[in-house]
Amino acid sequence: MVSDTGLQIHAGWLNSVKRSECEHFDCRPDANDISLLVIHNISLPPGEFGGPHILDFFAGKLQPHIHPIFEQIYLMRVSAHLLIRRDGQIIQFVGFEERAWHAGVSSFQGRTRCNDFSIGIELEGTDNSAYSAEQYAALVKVTNVIVKQYPLINLSRIVGHNDIAPGRKTDPGVSFDWAGYRQQIRFPKSG
Repeated sequence: MVSDTGLQIHAGWLNSVKRSECEHFDCRPDANDISLLVIHNISLPPGEFGGPHILDFFAGKLQPHIHPIFEQIYLMRVSAHLLIRRDGQIIQFVGFEERAWHAGVSSFQGRTRCNDFSIGIELEGTDNSAYSAEQYAALVKVTNVIVKQYPLINLSRIVGHNDIAPGRKTDPGVSFDWAGYRQQIRFPKSG
């Protein structure tokens, strides 16, 4: 877990968190246009928490024979910048200045290809199961560091996957406490 002090971003990477670098990323079209934060959820197998399967999925090492759902997804090339586990552990897969492959077919305020300009954070969970206090604490800490480093991200530009892919995605789901989360975000004072 991450302490409240000392969390910083250096060259797109958070210090003091676990790294699990993957190959499922590429260059952003404009590295100066990081202007959207997208909250997701994931559990593998669905509804089960813990274990190595999310890390294996993002690394392209998911074994199809372990679970029937894995047979359908093991060849997908996806990633997120961060995963926050149920206990609040933060794992970074892709540097923020690179394009992670988390949003898929997406659009925000008329602009398509949200991966080009967004940071994706996965919470270990499901749409209908409550997220843990440790996850919210870690998410708030990370968000506060991100909005300080990338000032184009403001409150209206922190959204769920469902907001950028409506009808296709539902995460982070009805169990996510948007109001409680947003109240704790500290945006840097301008000028």
